[in-house]
Amino acid sequence: MTSTTKIAVIAFASLIGFESIAVADEKMDQIIHDAMPYMHHSCESIIANYGDDEDQVLEIVRLMSMVSLYNREINVEVAVPDEAEREDLNVEFLDVLGVECGSDPDALLAGVVDAAIKATLD
Repeated sequence: MTSTTKIAVIAFASLIGFESIAVADEKMDQIIHDAMPYMHHSCESIIANYGDDEDQVLEIVRLMSMVSLYNREINVEVAVPDEAEREDLNVEFLDVLGVECGSDPDALLAGVVDAAIKATLD
């Protein structure tokens, strides 16, 4: 499995995990704090540093996704109440993330995650 494919598969799993983003500011502050150590990583460097630990990569992408959704004030369950439509969004998110990381492995992963969320939910 290529690093781009690996990160896309893991990111797909993370999109499912943040359906409800209605979290209190205190909790969001903790999420932002937890995400900060990874914000400098590229698509490729996440795999290079954490690729042997898929759970860690999943957690990093999940944190970045939650920060993006919070910054964009998006609650996925409210924006897309139909579960089948959310599943379609998962596929679209996966495609965008895979294409972007594949075309520029040196792109900041947080930026790619944010762009994938924007493209998927806007």
